[in-house]
Amino acid sequence: MTARASRSRRAPLAAKRPKRAVKKSPPAAGEAYRRIWAVARRIPRGRVATYGQIAALAGYPHAPRLGGYAMYALPPGSPIPWHRVVAAGGRLSIARLDPENALTQRLRLEAEGVTFDPRGRVKMERHGWKRGRGQGRPAATPRRSPS
Repeated sequence: MTARASRSRRAPLAAKRPKRAVKKSPPAAGEAYRRIWAVARRIPRGRVATYGQIAALAGYPHAPRLGGYAMYALPPGSPIPWHRVVAAGGRLSIARLDPENALTQRLRLEAEGVTFDPRGRVKMERHGWKRGRGQGRPAATPRRSPS
């Protein structure tokens, strides 16, 4: 029996492959970006949020890059406070792409009262945005009982 003859008797190769789960296509980038921008618009003065946080609040958990792409895609002169969105841990990740805008971001944040640690990262425990905390006021610090 020749190789050609044996191949014709077997089932086609495509039929033997396991079927893959059909992935749902993600929403159009425009709609996702609009949702992320709507979240970023609500960040109060003196507070910062991370790319992952704004993506999750917009309905895209586990998609911090989508948050970053959306902020990068903002049109010039946009009223959305892009400078209030930072990378995880308070890093100003824009510095890799555009050092000049990183300085602009830091100056804008400092003008709003945001402080940085010696490594140049935002002090997230103090300035991180938590939804429902009011108009950007810091949370009350718990009092220690005298011991």
